[in-house]
Amino acid sequence: MWAELAVTTAKVVVVALAMVTTVPIMVWVERRGAAFIQDRLGPNRVGPLGLFQPVIDVVKLIFKEDVTPAAANKGLYYLAPLISLGVAMVTFIVIPFGAGHDVSLFGVPLRGLIVAPDLNVGVLYLLAIGSLSVYGIVLAGWSSNNKYSLLGGLRSSAQLISYELAMTLAVLGVLMATGSLHLSDVVARQSGAVWHWNAVTQVIGFAVFLVAAFAETNRLPFDLAEAETELVAGYHVEYSSMKFACFFMAEYLNMATASALTVTLFFGGGTLPGVTLTGWLGLFVSTAVFVAKMCFFLWLFVWVRWSLPRFRYDQLMQLGWKGLLPLATLNLVWVGIAMTMGWLR
Repeated sequence: MWAELAVTTAKVVVVALAMVTTVPIMVWVERRGAAFIQDRLGPNRVGPLGLFQPVIDVVKLIFKEDVTPAAANKGLYYLAPLISLGVAMVTFIVIPFGAGHDVSLFGVPLRGLIVAPDLNVGVLYLLAIGSLSVYGIVLAGWSSNNKYSLLGGLRSSAQLISYELAMTLAVLGVLMATGSLHLSDVVARQSGAVWHWNAVTQVIGFAVFLVAAFAETNRLPFDLAEAETELVAGYHVEYSSMKFACFFMAEYLNMATASALTVTLFFGGGTLPGVTLTGWLGLFVSTAVFVAKMCFFLWLFVWVRWSLPRFRYDQLMQLGWKGLLPLATLNLVWVGIAMTMGWLR
C-alpha cells in the first residue's frame, strides 16, 4: 500500500513538473517561432537566444499590480482562473506516456507512466474534464462586469459547445475501432506499422479532431473569445498579475493536452513502427518518442497561429456545424463499414 502510494505520488510530481516546465518553454518557442516566421529576431537579450526571457516574464507577472474591478463579483472573479488552471492540470493523469507495462518500481507496476489508477474510462474522463474548462472562461467573462469580457465569454461558450460535438464523434470512431475506452489499448492497437495508426485508417476523423482541438484551446484561427482587435482581450481583459498568469498557463497546458491526446489517439502514442519496446529501456525510449511526437503538434499550434488569419464568428460556427459535424459523422459510417468488411484489424 505504502509503496503504491509513494510511486503514484512520484508520478504525479514528475508529470506536474513536466507540465509546468512546458509553459515557459512554449512561451519561448512561441516568441522565437513568431519571429522566425515573420523574419525578425525575437527575444535575444536575456540569456543566449533569449532563453531566460520566460523567467523575466514570470517575474514581471508576479510583481505586477493586482487590480480587481470594484463592480466585479469577487468570488467568481477569483474562482474563474483557478477553474481554468485546475482543469488544465488534471487532464494529463490518464494519458500513457510510454510503454513500460512490464516495468515495476518497488513491486508497483508503472503501467506506461499513467498517473491515475487503472481507469477503464480514460477517454470519457478526458472529454468530461476537458468540457469543464468553459466554466472558467464564462465565469471570468460574466464576473468581471465588463461588456468585452461578457462578449468573449459568450463567444467561447458557444464555440466550445459547437466543436466538442465534432471532436467527440471523431474520438468515437477511434473507440469503435479499438473496442475499449482504455487509452493504453488505443495505443496498443496502433503498434506494429505506420498504416495501423488511426491517422491513416481514419484520416477524416483525424482532420476533424485536429481542427476541433484548435477551437477547443481558443487558438488562432479560432481565438474569437479574445480577439484583441474586437474585444481588447476578451474574457481576461480585467485580469492582471497572477490571475492573468493562470489563464496564460491554462492555454499552454491545454495545448499540451490536445497535442498529447492527438498523439495517443491517432499517432500510436509512444510506439515506434516495427519496434517492440520492453523493460526500462523501452520505457525511456517510448517516452522520448511520445514527447517528440507531442513537440511536433505543439509547434504546429505556433505555426498555425502566425500563418492564418482569424475567422469571422459566423464562419467559425458554420465550419463547426455544417463542416466538421457532417465529416465526423461520415467518419463514423466509414469505421462501421470498414469493421464489418474486415478492413480494420
